[in-house]
Amino acid sequence: MKNKVFILLATAIIFASCGPRQESAEETHSPEIASELFTFEHDSFTSFYNNLKSLCGKSFSGKQVYMQEGRESWEDKDMVMHVTVCEDDVVHIPFHMEEDHSRTWMFFNEEGKLRFRHDHRHEDGTPEDLTMYGGYADATRGTAYRQVFPADEYTIDVHPRSVNSEWVVELKDDMGIFCYKLYSHGELLFEAHFDLTNPL
Repeated sequence: MKNKVFILLATAIIFASCGPRQESAEETHSPEIASELFTFEHDSFTSFYNNLKSLCGKSFSGKQVYMQEGRESWEDKDMVMHVTVCEDDVVHIPFHMEEDHSRTWMFFNEEGKLRFRHDHRHEDGTPEDLTMYGGYADATRGTAYRQVFPADEYTIDVHPRSVNSEWVVELKDDMGIFCYKLYSHGELLFEAHFDLTNPL
């Protein structure tokens, strides 16, 4: 059971305050981007957040490009990310892996800090045991196109093995690729790429 839970966290796609609910595949949201009334502590947070919001209302296909040897591979799975909610304080990106719609990536403006969380839900919408994990962006390593999110206290509390884990979200090639990575103790565990040049 512990290995199963760790795989869920490690593969992360896997997606506090336990507040926002999972968006269903059928739900649609206005693609309009909210006005820039929000403020962040660092310019890189604001620029990165605006770049995410520029994708609002669109969906993109993706694939696993790396999984650490010995872990369950998702290489044969079709992945789709949907940028559904784009507000001043939150961006939601439901992540679907074929028929599994249980995960949502969420980016928050929490008192000027950029926070990344993974929301995992059962089919009936109730939270899974392991959910809402992630961390705050490290301003010393962030840019308008790349942010690093070390595991926060909440994440380590609900899953102690996540100590020294961090997620990297990158908009590569001038917004051509959405790249999601998970590291543990500096070692890459998982990486997925989504093609932003060809919306679905």
